[in-house]
Amino acid sequence: MTISATFRLPHRRAVTATFLLSCTALVAPMQAAAQSTEAAIPLEAITVDGGGSGDEQTVVAQQAVSGSKTDTDILDVPATVSVVTAKEIEARGAQNLEQVIGYTAGVSVNEWGGDDRYDGFRIRGFDLTSLGLIYRDGLPQRGAGWTYARREPFGFERVEVLKGANSSLFGLSAPGGVINAVSKTPQPLKFGEVYTTVGPKHAEIGTDFGDVLNADGTLFYRITAKLQDAALSYDESNDDRAYLQAGLTWQPSQATSLTVLAEYYNRDGVPGNGVLSGYGIDRDTFFGESQFNRMDSIERGIGLKFSHDFGNGLTFRSNARYSDFDLTYEQVYGASSDPTADRTAFAVYSDSQQFAIDNQLQYDTSFGAAQSTTLLGVEYSHIEVNEEDYFGTVDPIDITDPDYCSDACTIALYPYYDWTPKQTNKAIYLQEELTFGNWIATIGGRYDWIDLEVENRLAGTTTSESHKRFSKRAGLTYKVTPETSVYANYSESFSQDVWGMGNDPTEGTQYEIGVKYRPTAFNALFTASVFDLTQTNVTAQVAPAVFQQIGEINVKGVELEGKMELTDRFNLIAAYSYWDAKITEDGIGGNAGNRPARTPQHIASLWADYTIPGAGRRGDINMALGLRYVGSTYGDDANTVKNDAYTLIDAAFGYGLTEDVALRVNVSNLLDTKYVTTTYYGTDYYGDGRKVTATLNYSW
Repeated sequence: MTISATFRLPHRRAVTATFLLSCTALVAPMQAAAQSTEAAIPLEAITVDGGGSGDEQTVVAQQAVSGSKTDTDILDVPATVSVVTAKEIEARGAQNLEQVIGYTAGVSVNEWGGDDRYDGFRIRGFDLTSLGLIYRDGLPQRGAGWTYARREPFGFERVEVLKGANSSLFGLSAPGGVINAVSKTPQPLKFGEVYTTVGPKHAEIGTDFGDVLNADGTLFYRITAKLQDAALSYDESNDDRAYLQAGLTWQPSQATSLTVLAEYYNRDGVPGNGVLSGYGIDRDTFFGESQFNRMDSIERGIGLKFSHDFGNGLTFRSNARYSDFDLTYEQVYGASSDPTADRTAFAVYSDSQQFAIDNQLQYDTSFGAAQSTTLLGVEYSHIEVNEEDYFGTVDPIDITDPDYCSDACTIALYPYYDWTPKQTNKAIYLQEELTFGNWIATIGGRYDWIDLEVENRLAGTTTSESHKRFSKRAGLTYKVTPETSVYANYSESFSQDVWGMGNDPTEGTQYEIGVKYRPTAFNALFTASVFDLTQTNVTAQVAPAVFQQIGEINVKGVELEGKMELTDRFNLIAAYSYWDAKITEDGIGGNAGNRPARTPQHIASLWADYTIPGAGRRGDINMALGLRYVGSTYGDDANTVKNDAYTLIDAAFGYGLTEDVALRVNVSNLLDTKYVTTTYYGTDYYGDGRKVTATLNYSW
């Protein structure tokens, strides 16, 4: 069957919406970050929030939830955890998740350059993009097929990156690690901030504010919102957003806290841009069709966080979230050196619904001189996707003299997939943290039941399968001094989704040793780790739409990271990663011994900012400079195409106009460096060019 369409299928509705709440939301003020943490809510509620206290004031986090699903001192966690706080996110003007974690040790971002469909990154050499999975407040946010959502960092209080295999806590995940984004939540005080950001092809306004609603201070709220009309660095691109997050917390006592979070996110974007390799084509050149160039989505979600301390060391926590997601994805690509050859059209029209809940019971007690923390959890998640996918042909174009056919185009679309994948996960996990003297032993295990089902409407078939997996980890920490800890761990991971049906789940094992140092002389955290990670039953893309299990990948590596507030004026963030990555077994392509595609050997970054205190009528002046180095990579597992290393410079400048009004200028890719992040099947994917924005905010 052939469907002829003028840039969209007529039976599908357009994904457009008017953000009606913005007119009232954006006249209210936004967060006074520097004020909100001094009166932070008690520890019981902080545990529910994800340990976000103080994140607006410092780049050096003290606590993390992701390492053990309890609010734990980072020095005590037998694993490497990097935390990107709200202060760091704001200082760099991060516009997406890749920019948030781009200065984190053990993380590689932007490997697909101008491909802006999804958040693309890998941890410790292992790809997380293909899983389409990050965690939000400890709960999985999954996808299937081409139906995945991008995240809005303005709604984050912090982002925690837990390195290594961690299925004993989180279930299905890649062996490289887990990313957990912690939402902004209400605080029991009045605060607010409103801002506007402008730049070439960029206009944005936003607000983040909250207050106490009753006299006894038990009920408080928070509103976070932004509107953005923007474009990316290449031609025919847009990055428009309307975002609203509203939270309400009821805390009748120190023992009980209930928070409800509602979220709405409308994003009108583009699939991305790649240019034909080897022809010297400018990185900004567009070979698609502007009217069939959409990556538009709407996501609606509601979450619930509850905590109650029963006393005598017993605490119950429950965290749940439901989200509904709609996607319209239309793209023309495949322009070639032959001006008579048709281009390719691809389209996805889909929606998904998912629900997740994690119930935890924590018991703290002591046995003589030993302190014990026992965590018992029961987790359930379900996702269902309804997706219609189409391939087709489009009129050719001359790459030396592009002449777009626009409305005159004939796009013949053919059904490719018409399916409903479903995935249900049920799990129970148990973890014991035992502290005796200077030693901390952590032992955990988790049992998962995974049910997969795919209804293929084109073939008229329904297939299903089930899996059971037990994952474990063991870690030991020794506090050499109150400032220094050393640790070792063994951990496991596994992953299985609808793409892998009929294959065995991928499995990962990790061995790691490390040291952490937090000096008392100044606020800083230094970490160093050495690891050995192996993933088996690896599924790789061996052709544009062909995935097969190829065997085994091993990554041995070293990570160094330091986050320092050297003085009250000078902050420094430094990171270095070394990955010795190899395909150790490959029964398909003969690539054993090669480096996996898009996996650099060296990654390094440095971010420094210095503040000159105000004097007289002059306010504070802040200057920041960042360097990011990414080593050379191969575009394929066969190692036939090599992409050069590149170094990028980012910068920021801030000036305090008054005590409550500040101006900040952010520049990414300061030198407008032209670099190819990867070459894939004859297409070069360039990184983004220089972008300059100026932000004026008022806070109280």
